[in-house]
Amino acid sequence: MKFTAINFTCPSCGAPQKFSPLTGKLKCEFCSKEVAIELSKEIIHEYDFSSAISTLHDHKNRTIDKQVHCKKCGGDFTLTPFSFSSNCPYCQTPAIVDFVREITPKSILPFRYTHKEAQHLFTKWVGSRWFAPNAFKKYTQGHDKLVGYYLPHWTYDSDTNSQYSGLRGDIYYVTVTKTVMENGRQRRIQVQEPRINWTPVSGVVHVSFDDVTVGASQTISRTILDSIEPWDTTKLVPFDEKYLLGFEAEEYTIGLDNGFEYAKAKMAYKIEKNIRYDIGGNQQQIHHIDTKHNNVTYKNVLFPVWTASFIFKEKEYHYAINAQTGKVVGQRPYSYTKIFFALLTVASIVGGLMYVEEKGYLDKYFQTSSHYYIPH
Repeated sequence: MKFTAINFTCPSCGAPQKFSPLTGKLKCEFCSKEVAIELSKEIIHEYDFSSAISTLHDHKNRTIDKQVHCKKCGGDFTLTPFSFSSNCPYCQTPAIVDFVREITPKSILPFRYTHKEAQHLFTKWVGSRWFAPNAFKKYTQGHDKLVGYYLPHWTYDSDTNSQYSGLRGDIYYVTVTKTVMENGRQRRIQVQEPRINWTPVSGVVHVSFDDVTVGASQTISRTILDSIEPWDTTKLVPFDEKYLLGFEAEEYTIGLDNGFEYAKAKMAYKIEKNIRYDIGGNQQQIHHIDTKHNNVTYKNVLFPVWTASFIFKEKEYHYAINAQTGKVVGQRPYSYTKIFFALLTVASIVGGLMYVEEKGYLDKYFQTSSHYYIPH
């Protein structure tokens, strides 16, 4: 399918504009003129989950190839099926195309950390990794390693009612007599030993959830997406494509229904915690939980992430920086050579200490023994 790129140019010189996280404005890369983004007064809405699911079942998504024409240089290039913001590979002009998914983002968290700031955070994080290979640390010295992405996320609200059954454990103490050895002789003493009284319990807990976030992209692993949380969704602003200029952006590849399954797993942790509190006692056993979700709503939003990847010994490692909070997460390679020499150094130090201790003992022994030496 063919798309014509949407471009935004400087009103002074006509050069491409990009969004600046430093000022929150559009900035011309040629003449440095800045243009403010007018903040929309549109209210950020929550949308009914059940209604959306029933509609989506009737309209399956299609995967299409996106052939994009750049109006700035006239070049043609291809975007991945669910990417809708990138840069023209020929003239680097930011290019935005239309959405293809049924549910489109209505709100966004703009980038707060610049590329330079993210690079500094990434370098600092890598430098703090013990036993990292030198190649890994040199990798961060490049200035083009990090890529800015707006990644799609779902947020879910839900009122939950959870019926549960289980056991409440209350600790009590009993006095028992024990035989102990004291100065080589047996002696009987009385001690207090804990016991647990288990009582069957059941009940219902009500927990309301607001903006449980779930990454809807497969560009970054689920583990990393969950690790760079939390997101402050109170800072969401109405969607404006101007925030995308200069950054990659993609639509969701994890659907609304599948995303809710991830959200329910996140909610289950808090629900269980509340059930344990409701049961009370010193210990709790939960045998059954039946949770019903009511008044479920959702939003499709875009969150800002700086990403990077590093290949070491034929294995790829991925990293991400939360461009709202600056939190850095990711996998890391180890230098087994450094670990070997570190262990060797520790062994040498321990061996040296043992030698000094043993030598000191022997010296003391011979000094003491000399008092009992009787010359002939």
